[in-house]
Amino acid sequence: MERKNEFGKSLEEVHASIDTTQKKGFFRKLFAFMGPAYLVSVGYMDPGNWATDIAGGSRYGYALIWVLLMSNLMALLLQSLSSRLGIVSGRDLAQASKETYSTPVNIALYILAEIAIAATDLAEVLGMAIGLQLLFHIPLLYGVLLTFVDTFILMFLIQRGMRIMEAFILALVAIIGIAFFIEILIAQPNMGELAKGFVPTIPDQTALYIAIGIIGATVMPHNLYLHSSLVQSRKFTNNMEDTKNALKFNFIDSAVALNMAFLVNAGILVLAASTFYRAGMYDVAEIQDAHKFLEPLLGTTWAPILFAVALIAAGQSSTITGTLAGQIVMEGYLNLRIQPWIRRLLTRSIAILPAVIAIVLLGEEVTGKMLILSQVILSLQLGFAIIPLIHFTSDRQRMGKLAIPTWLRVLAWICALIIVSLNAKLVVDEISTWLKEADNPNYIWATAVPIALAAAYLLIYVTLVPFIKNRLREPKISTHAAMNIFPAFEKKEFNTIALAVDYSDVDEDTMEYAVSIGGTSAEYILIHIVESAGAMVLGEDIKDKETADDEHRMEFYAQELKNKGYKVKTHLGYGNPKKAIPEVVDKYNANLLVLGAHGHHFLKDMIFGTTVEAVRHTVKIPVFIVRKP
Repeated sequence: MERKNEFGKSLEEVHASIDTTQKKGFFRKLFAFMGPAYLVSVGYMDPGNWATDIAGGSRYGYALIWVLLMSNLMALLLQSLSSRLGIVSGRDLAQASKETYSTPVNIALYILAEIAIAATDLAEVLGMAIGLQLLFHIPLLYGVLLTFVDTFILMFLIQRGMRIMEAFILALVAIIGIAFFIEILIAQPNMGELAKGFVPTIPDQTALYIAIGIIGATVMPHNLYLHSSLVQSRKFTNNMEDTKNALKFNFIDSAVALNMAFLVNAGILVLAASTFYRAGMYDVAEIQDAHKFLEPLLGTTWAPILFAVALIAAGQSSTITGTLAGQIVMEGYLNLRIQPWIRRLLTRSIAILPAVIAIVLLGEEVTGKMLILSQVILSLQLGFAIIPLIHFTSDRQRMGKLAIPTWLRVLAWICALIIVSLNAKLVVDEISTWLKEADNPNYIWATAVPIALAAAYLLIYVTLVPFIKNRLREPKISTHAAMNIFPAFEKKEFNTIALAVDYSDVDEDTMEYAVSIGGTSAEYILIHIVESAGAMVLGEDIKDKETADDEHRMEFYAQELKNKGYKVKTHLGYGNPKKAIPEVVDKYNANLLVLGAHGHHFLKDMIFGTTVEAVRHTVKIPVFIVRKP
């Protein structure tokens, strides 16, 4: 085992292994990019979803189908952010966190990510074992142990390439979809009642618990890590146009795949509502019970067989992607490089162990409740993956011009607020119930309460600190200078004028004011700083799309000024503008710095940064700030 390169490739066995640069035409390009979202989508139809969907459908009929729709829309938004992070920054979510946060925070986030993956794996392993038991009458414990074979299937598939793996997963997804389509045709749901289910309602406290479980089962934390890595398996030209096309094609891929997952989840809930709820069987939460009752209720032996086949397909596909997510999290947070087969055996062992312990200690009859609990645990972890993801994709230093726009940022924060608020209510309600029912509440106060408070503190930290960090680091200056008698004023000559441009609509005004001050006798130093994550790491060695575009535009600006008779030099810097611009000013001995500003106020400063303020307090020369009219 050895330390991985600090900026190593995510899933490097398949990194950039599918070349999309040779594909011509919209549909050929689209087909080349399609695939990663299908691997992600299986996590949205895994056995954990089955448990929550069956419980929701049998107890409340169609009333909670709106939760599935809301969760699917959230999933589409968040997965598009995840793919954007991977495509633009070249980092998966774990790697981005490793680069951004302190070691203690990263350790905490890593532990939470592993808990989420363990909960995911528990649901997937149990689900596949249940499917094997229902179809072949294999004891549940043996079925769990058989899932160890998944490791070898994954190793075989990944050696054959991403396309083979994606085709295998897509075949399993097709089996699930066809099975439930036939089941729905047999069940004949009430379409009028089904339509009413899209009106948001929460009938009672239990419905809230199941609804949060559905959100946790639909919007899964490990999928955010997974998607940001899988999109990097596509090779495309490093320029702005092709990157935007990659974002577009991956969004289409996500929309198609996640809507397929929504239809499967809706099919499970509708099946439960139109069979168990209709028959007055309101407490069907066990997958085994659902399988047993389908034949007498629907009057065909095919119903339970299709149900079991779909369950095995869901478990098999989900365990493969869950293992990949475990690899991504381990490498990204721990920076460890070990042999792939050892790593996958380790992640599969971590998945099987809790399932074996649960079955041995609690018995087979509680698997349904365990599946729902696993999904609630997933939902509780969501905030710790979603909030950093929103911060990373909003960060112009990391994402450059492809940082998400304001309207998308607002939608993402609304999703995060909904999820965190529901989870906070669930935690408070559950701990309150435990305190009331416990014989000795001191144990609750000593364990559950401190853990909940620590989690809340961490969530507040990862939410607020990125907003305020820049403002807290601004240097302090004295309020007033000493009062002195003014000497005779002399005319100031500016021989070397540094001119910072950011390729926005304020650049033209900035250059106009600069040349009006210096005229044709001054020398102008055009400065632009490349702020991408790659530029911060590689500096002048970076050869990416943004740098190429910036160089081209810088030369255009310089040539325009030269054509008008001005003396111009250019300097393309890399990294943080707050540090880089003062360094360039010192390098060229400039005696005036001209900066463009956009008129941001406090809130926008927290979001977009405070480069102008930081620079003007650092340089030792006059600064002329041009604001857009």
